Amino acid sequence: MLNIAIIGTGKISPMHIAAYLKFPKRCKIVALVDIYPEKAELKKKEFNLDCEVLDSHKKLLGRKDIDLVSICTPPYVHCEIAKDFLDDGKNVIIEKPMAASLEECDIILDAAKKSGTVLSVISQNRFKNPIWKLKKMLESGVAGKVLHAQVDSFWWRGHCYYDLWWRGTWEKENGGCTLNHAVHHIDILNWMMNGLPEKVSAFMTNVSHDNSEVEDLSSAVLRYQGGAIGNLTSSVVHHGEKQQVILQCEKAVLSAPWEPVCCTSREDGFPVIDKEFKKKLQRTYKAIPDLKFEGHTAQIENVITAIEKEEPPIVTGYDGKRALELIFAVYKAGAQEEIINLPINVDDAFYTQEGILNAVPRFHKKSGFIENFDNDLKIKS
Repeated sequence: MLNIAIIGTGKISPMHIAAYLKFPKRCKIVALVDIYPEKAELKKKEFNLDCEVLDSHKKLLGRKDIDLVSICTPPYVHCEIAKDFLDDGKNVIIEKPMAASLEECDIILDAAKKSGTVLSVISQNRFKNPIWKLKKMLESGVAGKVLHAQVDSFWWRGHCYYDLWWRGTWEKENGGCTLNHAVHHIDILNWMMNGLPEKVSAFMTNVSHDNSEVEDLSSAVLRYQGGAIGNLTSSVVHHGEKQQVILQCEKAVLSAPWEPVCCTSREDGFPVIDKEFKKKLQRTYKAIPDLKFEGHTAQIENVITAIEKEEPPIVTGYDGKRALELIFAVYKAGAQEEIINLPINVDDAFYTQEGILNAVPRFHKKSGFIENFDNDLKIKS
């Protein structure tokens, strides 16, 4: 039985709480921590938990009755909290994004290596059937290698979304839609393409949220070793929030949502739909079994299993860093309006948070804020 602590009880914490409660014979939530303890008390009551409520994660350090910690705080404190718990010998799950910089990622990874405990970064969309099966189809080789990858991370958020005190600032949120919304799709892209691109060019802007410093729309072009090209769009201005991953392969297009298309050539080179090969693709896809669990529940179950079996989780800390490396490459290319090369090295300004803060544009000035949206704790300043 693993004892669980959850740090931060904001909007994402119910996903973690509900996931852990799916496995009552394998884990138990024993502590909720929030700088607003009244929020933690409300979560305790909502989920009928038998647990402590604390106002600082440091009050859990040194305790032997905590095995696994879920960090659900704003990203600017992820590094400090993760390092504290890893140094204390605890297993750690970090909500996306992993940290505020690649430097902080390396600090966390070094602490995990020294502690020998399990570290995972949330990328729950890997554990959804359309994405999971797309990866399996790609691994099967049935459609050949990827020639072009298209990722549309389309979301929509109202103007007031950025009224929350830590959102919409480079210092606290560490970025806009590219970092905080597209991070899952970017991790999926890295997963599908088996690594990072070699070169990145990008534009970014803020077209709808004048209460935010950060971007609400970005578009990037990626070039991979071997010649494949990728297009990545990150947005919080797209009505309908359509999100998709489309992989144009040698023999067919594979995608999530699943809409296979495959062509064969006429004598003059023009295409004709290959109905028989499409049937083969459909049979192969349907033969892939559904996941037992999906989303946060599936990833958290995988981490619990990794701890129990002393093996790596499916999504590691290194995966979390790679997602951020592509994100900061987009920011660097967009800020400098030039093609940039990967990897981002330790002497690069975009390796550190300080360097990023000095290099990125402030699209608007954030003025006024709401301290908390939850539970009528609205305090305007």
